[in-house]
Amino acid sequence: MTDDILPPCILFDLDGTLLDTAPDLHAALNQALGREGFESVPLENARPWISHGAPGMVRNALGGAEEHPAYDCVLDRMIEDYGRNLAVRTSLFKGMEQTLEKIEHRGLSWGIVTNKRSRFTEPLLKALNLLERASCVISGDTTKHKKPHPEPLLEACRQTAIKPRECFYVGDADKDIRAGRHAGMRTLAAAYGYRSKSDNVADWLADGILTKPLDLLQWIPQLD
Repeated sequence: MTDDILPPCILFDLDGTLLDTAPDLHAALNQALGREGFESVPLENARPWISHGAPGMVRNALGGAEEHPAYDCVLDRMIEDYGRNLAVRTSLFKGMEQTLEKIEHRGLSWGIVTNKRSRFTEPLLKALNLLERASCVISGDTTKHKKPHPEPLLEACRQTAIKPRECFYVGDADKDIRAGRHAGMRTLAAAYGYRSKSDNVADWLADGILTKPLDLLQWIPQLD
């Protein structure tokens, strides 16, 4: 538990940190692969690539080659299908709703900084009744640069009028932690998120590691 003062704002990555979007992304990927005549991929194979976005998921499914002749078609079909089915099986991770409620009850704010494009981010959050609860929503196309660049996190601070050192940033990928550190925030690695077995979370040099969403409460004074 940290001995620091109560942080005014907790910022979250979206996919793999706040929301378990894997079921819908995986379904869209396999739908696209099937339409182009390829075998579907199991969830355990696709899940670690979600932090790399749809392009990374498609590259992995096609053997890791972006120059694969079917890459563009599969990617376009996946994005199209996902846009129509954003919130079929997507949900908050277990324990996250309780975590958010405690944050809100204490009078603190929380926001989202994701590399997901706004055309997907905002409809998804709206469908899950989270859009109005978030103090800010920074998508992958909100600023010129995406994570691991710190610009999106600094934009979140600008919109909420909160200093970076007064924020926690929680993410499930190395690029999240690098962005948070470079922005001057305290960082927490969501080890429950979308990472491969080869990812060593300790190497990310976050201030702490969360094995489940409720672990966040131990890092915020008076919320545990």
